Amino acid sequence: MTVKRQYVVTQALVSLAVASMLGACTTYPWEAAPSPAPTYRTSGGAAASGVPAGFYRVNPGDTLQSIAGAYGQRTQDIASWNGLTLSSPVAPGQLLRVGPPAYAQTTPVPTPAPTTTPVQPAPVAPAQVTLAWPLRGPILKPFVPGKSKGIVIGGRPGDQVRAAATGRVVYAGTLEAYGPLVIVKHDDTLITAYGQNSRLLVQEGDAVTQGQPIGEVGVDNNGVPSIQFEVRKDGKPVDPLAWLPR
Repeated sequence: MTVKRQYVVTQALVSLAVASMLGACTTYPWEAAPSPAPTYRTSGGAAASGVPAGFYRVNPGDTLQSIAGAYGQRTQDIASWNGLTLSSPVAPGQLLRVGPPAYAQTTPVPTPAPTTTPVQPAPVAPAQVTLAWPLRGPILKPFVPGKSKGIVIGGRPGDQVRAAATGRVVYAGTLEAYGPLVIVKHDDTLITAYGQNSRLLVQEGDAVTQGQPIGEVGVDNNGVPSIQFEVRKDGKPVDPLAWLPR
């Protein structure tokens, strides 16, 4: 073999060796062809053995930022998945999660149902019964708390005494202190009483309407034509003038 041919053969062998060496260079994750799941490497660059899927073992010189960039993740996500802060250092050999936790991909985060506080309607106070004058005339005796039970209204003998409000007659008879007397119940808390009649026009159990005649004016012990009118609320006498229109 001539010197020139030896030189050519030698150059060809050198070229093949160089090509072989270049083909054996380590491939880094960011240079690898896309695949369904990343290939995790150890410090030697070989496929990781004993490293769980979704994790990476830190190599010398690695930082959170470089690892996140290599795996196409955000640095804050890598830190969050591993309980670290953005400024936390990493050490060679440390095992880091570089893929989202499995539950974050497969388990939807339930959206809490909105909590509402039921709005309770404000209690409605019962409407006060509106009374009408049972007889139009002068007030001969006013109501005095603790001393009297009602008022005395003057009139003319035979004038009609009318129901102050709609209700039911619960008493129609004669009592010594009142003479011929009518008591009307308007609701569970309110009654009206009409005493000193000359005669009664209703009976016990009758339903009456406001303004309906229930008796006729009589005279008191002194011969004065009048009626005694009382209003009782929850069983207690109250001033009738506070319940009557002005």
